[in-house]
Amino acid sequence: MPALPAAVLFDMDGTLVDTERLWLQATAELAAGLGHTLVEEDLPEVLGRAVDHTAGHLHRVTRTGLAAAALAELLTEAFSVKVAAEVVPRPGALALLAELRAAAVPTALVSASPRRVVDLVLGHLGRDFFHVTLAAEDTERTKPDPAPYLAAAARLGLDPSVCVAVEDTPTGVSSALAAGCSVVAVPSTVPIAEADRITLLTSLEQADLALLSALSVLTGRTGPRP
Repeated sequence: MPALPAAVLFDMDGTLVDTERLWLQATAELAAGLGHTLVEEDLPEVLGRAVDHTAGHLHRVTRTGLAAAALAELLTEAFSVKVAAEVVPRPGALALLAELRAAAVPTALVSASPRRVVDLVLGHLGRDFFHVTLAAEDTERTKPDPAPYLAAAARLGLDPSVCVAVEDTPTGVSSALAAGCSVVAVPSTVPIAEADRITLLTSLEQADLALLSALSVLTGRTGPRP
C-alpha cells in the first residue's frame, strides 16, 4: 500500500462546514445596512477572507463613517450568531476526518475566521479530529498569505511541502500553494482554476485516504505507515 500523507491541513468555512454562505449572508446584510448591495466584484474581498479584510473593503466601498474596526466587530458578531445557530458539515467531511483519525494521519484546521467562530465549529465537529487548530488571530497575516499554512506545518513539525491542504476558495488555494503544499480543491461558491499541484474535486465525498496517499506518492511527499 502507498505511504500515508505526512499531514492533511483543512480549511474550515466552505470546506468542512457549510458556513461560507453564512459568512456571505452576514457580509451582505451588513453591506445592505450601509447602502451597498454586494455584487460579483465584491466576492474576492469576501470569500475566504479574514474579517478585518472584508471590514476594510466595506469601509472603502460604502464610505461609512463607522471605523473599519467597528465594522469588523459587527461582522464577527453577526457571523458568530449565524454559526451558533447552524453548523452543517459538508458532504463527506466527517467521513474523511474519521478515516484520517483512524489511520493516525496528523491533521490541522487552518481558518481565516476568528477564534470565536472556530471554537463554535469545533464544538460541533469534534476537537479530537485535529492535532492543531489555527484561527485568524494566530498569525500576523492570514490568507492569501502563506503564513497560516506555514504555521500549521511548523506546529506539526513538518515541512509544508510534505503536507496536503484541502481548500474551497481561490484565496485559500493561493495561501496553501504559496506555503508549498499540494492542494485538494473542492470549490464551494466560486470556481477554482486548474493548475499544477491542485487536484480539483466536486465534493469531499470523492476524497479518501487512498486518494490522499496516491497524491503523496505522485509528488514524493509521504509519511510513514504506523
